[in-house]
Amino acid sequence: MTGIRDLPPLRDVLHRYGLTANKNFGQHFLFDLNLTDKIARLAAPHDTIVEIGPGPGGLTRSLLMAGTGRLIAIEKDRRFIPVLKEIEKVAPGALTIVEGDALKIDIGQISNDYPLRICANLPYNVGTKLLINWLTASPVFWDRLVVMLQKEVAERIVAKAGDNAYGRLAVLASSVATPHLAFDVPARAFTPPPKVDSAVVVLDVLPPDDRFTDLDTLARITETAFGQRRKMLRKSLRPLAKRWNICLETWLDTANVAPDIRPEVLDIAGFHSLVRVAKALTQARS
Repeated sequence: MTGIRDLPPLRDVLHRYGLTANKNFGQHFLFDLNLTDKIARLAAPHDTIVEIGPGPGGLTRSLLMAGTGRLIAIEKDRRFIPVLKEIEKVAPGALTIVEGDALKIDIGQISNDYPLRICANLPYNVGTKLLINWLTASPVFWDRLVVMLQKEVAERIVAKAGDNAYGRLAVLASSVATPHLAFDVPARAFTPPPKVDSAVVVLDVLPPDDRFTDLDTLARITETAFGQRRKMLRKSLRPLAKRWNICLETWLDTANVAPDIRPEVLDIAGFHSLVRVAKALTQARS
């Protein structure tokens, strides 16, 4: 798209509109177009891509240049809407701007073009919550997530059982997708620079037969278990067993999970077993 190449530099656009990063929204701008192009190539080309928090539109430009049939940009900060409309003018029909909070928007219903692909430099303050929403969505409406988050969070997504970073995010992510760490992005690449480095993670959805489907129960069990990650499961899961009116000892034994194991060393298959047995026990009781 030749018109996008002719747009003024992002710094000039921000200066013209008098825009700066809003700490309340966790904003950190990425002006290096080599980096935004590198991220965009992980998501595009694709028929329909949803971008979360485009801000001044650096990644937006790169996604359109990389071959996005239709790009839906969801922006909460209305200050950036006029800036995005400048891009919309030179990419007629290719860019749709949605003003709103991605946490409150059902992205699966935003377009009939399935599967969608999500590409986002996620705000530090809501990135994890957004990711969990997408991982636990039913039905799965995306085929790939390309997200940039704090490096620490990115490492938690790709961690394996026994790793220090292993936790709820890793279990949920690998239950529906194949996640991998694409590359790191140093803090100095951003304006203003955050206190920590970031990383880009790619999650490719698993084939339907390989996905774990009872994500609601899995989310509850992992939240409870990893909420007290240093406790043995026979202690951390007891309140949940009581709430579901099932015998904890029977639950763990039937799931073939040692009662003295800690959640950080229980593999994903073990958590899936806990879900299946809990469902079976509650159904048998009713």
